[in-house]
Amino acid sequence: MEYFWYIILVAMLAVYVVLDGYDFGAGIIHLFFAKTEKDKKAITNAIGPFWDANEVWLIAAGGVLFFAFPTLYASSFSGFYLPLMMVLWLLIFRAIGLELRGQIHHPMWEAIWDKAFGIASLLLALFFGAALGNVVRGVNLGMVENGVATQEAHYFFLPLWNESFSPQAEHLGIIDWFTLMLGVIAVVALTIHGANWIIFKTNSELNTKLKDVVFKLNFVLFALVIASLLIWHIIEPQPFHNFIQYPFLWVLPAITFTGLFGLFKVKSFKKDGYGFLFSTLFLLGGLSSTVASIFPKLLPSTNEINPSLTVENVAAHEYGLSMGMAWFFVALVLVLIYMVVQYRVFKGKMDDVGYGEH
Repeated sequence: MEYFWYIILVAMLAVYVVLDGYDFGAGIIHLFFAKTEKDKKAITNAIGPFWDANEVWLIAAGGVLFFAFPTLYASSFSGFYLPLMMVLWLLIFRAIGLELRGQIHHPMWEAIWDKAFGIASLLLALFFGAALGNVVRGVNLGMVENGVATQEAHYFFLPLWNESFSPQAEHLGIIDWFTLMLGVIAVVALTIHGANWIIFKTNSELNTKLKDVVFKLNFVLFALVIASLLIWHIIEPQPFHNFIQYPFLWVLPAITFTGLFGLFKVKSFKKDGYGFLFSTLFLLGGLSSTVASIFPKLLPSTNEINPSLTVENVAAHEYGLSMGMAWFFVALVLVLIYMVVQYRVFKGKMDDVGYGEH
């Protein structure tokens, strides 16, 4: 039963990355490439009807984590307390940047909330990428020092960084050179994803420029992905052991590189939605490949004293998990109905939506 909920949790996070990911990317595009008011309106129109619904998937994933894997929930929310508070404030500023900008038509007021929206989107992409890096790298469960656990086996706490900035130090930090690399990969990937969404949903004059941006950034993304694969051996001596043991898992990296290579043809696509399709494949394949590489671990331990948190040792009681399954399918049907209606109502180009105008 715990494996069912594990799949559901990963699926919810994957949906969140794809849906709210294009919101983050649109915010980054807004920050660096939207120079005119017309361009800014095109970007906010493209994401306006969707961004708040997309965030619900993060809340839903948190609910599943609390319900199905309470030990992991308790461990993660205490250990990652500082970055979680920062993420919360960034989510708030991104939202109010969208909602408050149109309340007063004054250049200074609009500039403040434009920056709030763009910078918050950029930092959210960076932080979520670094969060994935922390999960891959692992944490010092039990706060082991000199071979002795100073806390309970599932407890840890991380500062934002350590003195050595190293992912192999005894006292780890949230940000080190490895997690920062994954954060940069997330920023680049989501910028591409957001640009593809804007191209897909608008007829903006910015679209031609964005196709060129996607093409150039994809070279950067490709180089970063290859570099991350090469240095993965420093973090995990046998990073591909699951893929060797279960060869069918190689389909996940295949999906990742299909998306990555497909994006090199963005300038020649005849339909605007193809770019978004390929960036979606890259995000889904990359996230699932990463998760598959550490399975069944959910949060690896960097010491030999306390075991990693796995699907089996952090799951709730089987009775509760089985009872929750029935209610999950009811909720799933309702969510799918909502999403189908939402995307049918706002299908096609969004240039004339006028989001945020007062």
